[in-house]
Amino acid sequence: MKLIIAVIKPFKLDEVREALSAIGVQGITATEVKGFGRQKGHTELYRGAEYVVDFLPKIKLEIAVSDELLDKTIETISKSASTGKIGDGKVFVLDLQDAIRVRTGDRGDSAL
Repeated sequence: MKLIIAVIKPFKLDEVREALSAIGVQGITATEVKGFGRQKGHTELYRGAEYVVDFLPKIKLEIAVSDELLDKTIETISKSASTGKIGDGKVFVLDLQDAIRVRTGDRGDSAL
């Protein structure tokens, strides 16, 4: 099992969720976060005053998948979250040692 952590642009969330549902991904946890990468933030003009936005709004997705679904999930996230511009996001993959479904006590892949 693997844990995929993806950081994407907020307006891409629905598109990514629908694409992941279409390939059979069962559950996703989405969190609103702020951060920056190579963009280093940007400058905005508000009511005539210029100010620097250091941290940009992002969405962090956490998805637990079986090893068989890993490559397809990464490919789906990459395609559906891409705009071709800087700040599209990143995908991280971590080993997931175990998963336990609280209601039934199922463990491993069956808990996903």
